[in-house]
Amino acid sequence: MTDIYDFSARDISGRDVSLSAYRGKALLIVNTASKCGFTPQYEGLQALYRDLGARGLVVLGFPCNQFGGQEPGDAAEIASFCKLTYDVAFPMFAKIDVNGPEASPLFVWLKREAPGVLGSKDVKWNFTKFLVDRTGHVVERYAPTTKPEAIREAIEALL
Repeated sequence: MTDIYDFSARDISGRDVSLSAYRGKALLIVNTASKCGFTPQYEGLQALYRDLGARGLVVLGFPCNQFGGQEPGDAAEIASFCKLTYDVAFPMFAKIDVNGPEASPLFVWLKREAPGVLGSKDVKWNFTKFLVDRTGHVVERYAPTTKPEAIREAIEALL
């Protein structure tokens, strides 16, 4: 696989979505969780999507329960939480693993394209962010501690 458009993922409603649907867009791909200390970042992610979506940004949320069991809900609970608590309007996907033998092929590829600190591959925690340019190539990986607003300038440079 050479770019992100070769992948597909199941959305939070259970439909398969080809990421080629986002061709020509800048993407911010985030593994999320509803019961994490970083969960308030949903607000910043939604603000980026609201403010920059018309210019070509799409935020893609991938719930993950691998870190401290912080995403225990099913798809309906996750979708409801995101909508009611943070008014999330960006695309959310089905719960996935980002590390280990059951890791989503998308995240295997993202981690290979943008290793972490000192070349580490594994995602370390919820709200790790991958920025993908309009041609489908990973530009940068951001730590969970990086707030969405801190990425705004890098995103705008891609738009």
